[in-house]
Amino acid sequence: MSLARTLSDGNLTAEVDGDKLTLTTTDGDRVALTKEKAAPLAGTKWAITSPDTDGKAHLTFDEKTGLVNGSLGCNKVRAEATVRDGSITLGTASTTRMMCDTSLMNTEKTLLGLFDGTVKYRVDHRTLVLTSENGERVNASAAE
Repeated sequence: MSLARTLSDGNLTAEVDGDKLTLTTTDGDRVALTKEKAAPLAGTKWAITSPDTDGKAHLTFDEKTGLVNGSLGCNKVRAEATVRDGSITLGTASTTRMMCDTSLMNTEKTLLGLFDGTVKYRVDHRTLVLTSENGERVNASAAE
């Protein structure tokens, strides 16, 4: 049974067990919902949410090494990353040098603009927003 049908089926009983909510219809059909944990900045693969990258651009911050690694959509990237007080200071980006589709190169240019400076960051559950010093915003979501 679909969630929409279950929710519109009339009377439901609800049972809560820790972080799990189970909804049951009068016919006995059940839907179980669980709370998804918020993603931490460090150790999460953050997929850049830009239509031009087709899910290929991503960043992962490593707290132990003080580095960020990932892909700009076509080229790989690595740089120092110091996280403190809602901001990340990114060092000079070390990248591979492949030529790619123009749309990917435009996205890479935007992403490279985050490096060699400090960006503000905000994690909201499973979404990351990076804002550069000039106000450019990059959004990412926690990849599965």
